[in-house]
Amino acid sequence: MSATTPWLIAGLGNPGPDYAGNRHNVGFMVADLLASRMGSKFKSHKAARAQVVEGRIGIPGTTSTRVVLAKPMAYMNVSGGPVKALLDFYGIGADHLVVVHDELDIDYGTLRLKFGGGDNGHNGLKSLTKVLGRDYYRVRFGVGRPPGRMQVADYVLKDFSSAERKELDYFVDRTADACESLIIDGLERAQSTYNS
Repeated sequence: MSATTPWLIAGLGNPGPDYAGNRHNVGFMVADLLASRMGSKFKSHKAARAQVVEGRIGIPGTTSTRVVLAKPMAYMNVSGGPVKALLDFYGIGADHLVVVHDELDIDYGTLRLKFGGGDNGHNGLKSLTKVLGRDYYRVRFGVGRPPGRMQVADYVLKDFSSAERKELDYFVDRTADACESLIIDGLERAQSTYNS
């Protein structure tokens, strides 16, 4: 990869208004915030089932980095196909891919950044790993475990609770910051700042 190779930030979620506020859609929320920071709106991509924004991140007046933001417009469990199509279209390797997703085994609002690893039962990651292998960056947004005997699928497909929504904007903002830091500062520095 050359220094001019863009990065792809893929926020995972399910398309459509019925899913917009779900815990499973936090990746879309972060992608939307990053797009608004770039002053751009998502548009349908001609070669992939995804909405994209192309832009730059970095401090104005300094060297900035080319970034493609993506929201796969396929359901979570088949999101690997659209992400792979975008990587191929832009000539980006998986080592320049950042995936933003919800994570059950981390407390609500807690962030963990890492490179590679398993899918931990997450259907979006399963789909990505099937087509790309394990070696891509992950920004994991903690949503916590379901209460009582609630099924995992029911929990992640529910909206954040009213108590969670009070802090959601702050946590989404912090996650967007973490994505930018990962690309600009590198994984170790981003982990030391944002992993909690």
